[in-house]
Amino acid sequence: MWRAIASNALTFFILILIVAAGLLAWGRQAYNGPGPLAQAVCFKVERGASLAQVSRALAAQGAISDARIFRIGAEYTDKAGALKFGSYLIQPGASMVQVIDQLTAGGQSSCGREVNFRISVNSTDVVLRELDPATNRYVEVVKFDPAAGAAPPEYSEAAAADDIRLRVTVAEGVTSWQVVEGLKRAEFLTGELDQVPPEGSLAPDSYEVERGADRAALIGEMADRQLRIMADLWAARAPDLPYETPEEAMVMASIVEKETAVAEERHRVASVFVNRLRQGMRLQTDPTVIYGITKGEGVLGRGLRQSELRRETPYNTYVIDGLPPGPIANPGRAAIEAALNPDGSDFLFFVADGTGGHAFARTLDEHNANVAKWRAIEAEMQRAQEAEGN
Repeated sequence: MWRAIASNALTFFILILIVAAGLLAWGRQAYNGPGPLAQAVCFKVERGASLAQVSRALAAQGAISDARIFRIGAEYTDKAGALKFGSYLIQPGASMVQVIDQLTAGGQSSCGREVNFRISVNSTDVVLRELDPATNRYVEVVKFDPAAGAAPPEYSEAAAADDIRLRVTVAEGVTSWQVVEGLKRAEFLTGELDQVPPEGSLAPDSYEVERGADRAALIGEMADRQLRIMADLWAARAPDLPYETPEEAMVMASIVEKETAVAEERHRVASVFVNRLRQGMRLQTDPTVIYGITKGEGVLGRGLRQSELRRETPYNTYVIDGLPPGPIANPGRAAIEAALNPDGSDFLFFVADGTGGHAFARTLDEHNANVAKWRAIEAEMQRAQEAEGN
């Protein structure tokens, strides 16, 4: 009798072990295996939220299959108390282990709303945009000029959120004065800017910042990045260039940046100026003349006058030989690379072609023909504008 009882107890114990092992294997598979999400979702961890609250919210959004397994797994891996406040883009099929890793890694929010403070050549604007998890693309919510008055209520409400992402974007070809003036209007930054950095010393790029970040520190980051870009590209420059220092190369890069917005043309435009320098020809480029007038403090807003083309300034390349004394803007990486590795062309001239690009020529006769075509296009455009006005 006792033997039978012992045998039954042993059998029952073995069954319990088998069930426990099965449950453990099932739990491990559920925790490590693909999750139930069919499309990405943006999940927000509220400030001070507990693991239990986060687990239930994840399950409610369909990001995990079982809140209890998620909590047990997080506790077992010592991540239960490491949740980081913010908004996170959880990808389709993400496992529980991937989700907990994401929610405890910290750093900038990877979804939700973002403020992009954009400094460009002709304007400064603020864009509030929101990431669409389904397409992983940002959708514009509202845009406004920070110098035009009060911000829209929708922006003010969103910008006050703890998990808002903040970004400053500096466009290629802006001047250092424009960067400084733009940053002064960024209300989420702090600190004074007493000086304008040297022209060409700031890297046009997109910079993620924290609320209350120091403006001078951001300027320093831009300058450090531009130094690294030039150092990298200078080391890989073409041989026998007609400029001997990185500073001279930056001057050329700034001219290339201001002359064309067409990416495919940059190396060709650079080749024209390199060829002219090699032959002792003046550069004769309008953007340098404009810089001599404005000193980089805003845009000219009109065409150049003949008297301005003849006026002698350190930047008037119709009058001076060689390069002007300094950059005329902050060039981007692509323009610097073009200045250091121009095409091997024999072009000496170019003029606008009416499509946004330029027509290139080897001889003055070819160039004059291209100019005549451009003048005809200009006249036609003027007639069309006058017709619309009537």
